[in-house]
Amino acid sequence: MKLVSWNVNGIRGVWRKGFLDWFDTANPDVLCMQETRAWPEQLEPEQIAPPGYEGYWVCGEKKGYSGVCIYTRQKPEEVIEGLGEERFDREGRTLTLRFKEFTVVNAYFPNGQRDHARVPYKMEYCATFLAHCEARRAMGESLLLCGDFNTAHHEIDLKRPKQNRKTTGFLPIERAWMDELAAAEYIDTFRAAHPGEEDHYTWWSNIGGARGRNVGWRIDYFFATPCVDIASAFHLPEVLGSDHCPVGLELS
Repeated sequence: MKLVSWNVNGIRGVWRKGFLDWFDTANPDVLCMQETRAWPEQLEPEQIAPPGYEGYWVCGEKKGYSGVCIYTRQKPEEVIEGLGEERFDREGRTLTLRFKEFTVVNAYFPNGQRDHARVPYKMEYCATFLAHCEARRAMGESLLLCGDFNTAHHEIDLKRPKQNRKTTGFLPIERAWMDELAAAEYIDTFRAAHPGEEDHYTWWSNIGGARGRNVGWRIDYFFATPCVDIASAFHLPEVLGSDHCPVGLELS
């Protein structure tokens, strides 16, 4: 079973850039998208749910902002929209689908902003997100957490760590929360499969040809609880259309 996560930076824009051709070739069983930036009523039927898939959407109140979606071949047993807190849910950041074998939590974490104005909001979201996951786990569910976490965990996860120590996405408080996630035994599936390997990134600035020079950040993840049997974990940096690339895993 293949699961893929991708911050598409606008579903309508990426669709115009060949999304459907990529999707047909990639053939995921589950695709989790972030920053969809559209309401279903603004989309064509095949964008809401491609043939052979169910489509589930959580949208922000503000048009053209945030939003997450999941395409899945298998219909879930339960759909949970949001985290149960209006201040987060009105931005359309979280969607949870419970299947028989596991639960997928798709999230678009807030950006702390250059002036750090939203770092407190981001950290409050992080705490609420983890509490949501732990509550599902306490009910005996195996979890897969995916999405744009907007944080590079370790120095290896961005090209220029020393220059970005005071930049949101690599602040000590943000990285400490990632430590907390790891301490709670959520496994970074890509790093577990590729320990110590450098120059693996998932986001590149649109300024200065950063992607061509591979000056990037690894901020998109799949985390798994230990009972989930992961066969492989991968990035797809060759896939264009967004400033992020898809990341994924295959289950045994």
